[in-house]
Amino acid sequence: WEHETADKLYCEEIDVGEDKPRQIASGLRPFYKLDEMQNRDVLVLCNLKPMNLVGFPSHGMVLCASNADHTAVEFAVPPEGAKIGERVTFEGFDGEPEAQNKVAKKKIFQALAPDLKTDENGMVNWKGAKSVTSAGQCKAVNGMANAQVA
Repeated sequence: WEHETADKLYCEEIDVGEDKPRQIASGLRPFYKLDEMQNRDVLVLCNLKPMNLVGFPSHGMVLCASNADHTAVEFAVPPEGAKIGERVTFEGFDGEPEAQNKVAKKKIFQALAPDLKTDENGMVNWKGAKSVTSAGQCKAVNGMANAQVA
């Protein structure tokens, strides 16, 4: 639904494979109509601390690809057949996700984000390593090439 007072925010409930959907606020209103936000698979960064965005409790971030001047934005999506809540990994990088408090305190996402991009085919990579699930590689929904993902 549209945020009551913030023109750019949607307030969302997203199934990430937990007991109940997560509430997440995303600044996607300039790029997507409300009906385009409904019932779709997206990538969500889940190990972020909950925070209030203009009074809405948000607990995660919907990942999107965007061009350099941020005039075009596309959802980053899992491959068809990926399970809801399945963890996305990067080929060659093993390990468990960092805890929410460590991600915030050490500014881990801010350090990793500059290298999270799409390749020439719109596939999501980090430092050239493919983002994968059991069903294959993640991508920008419409194939936006050479874009930043955040």
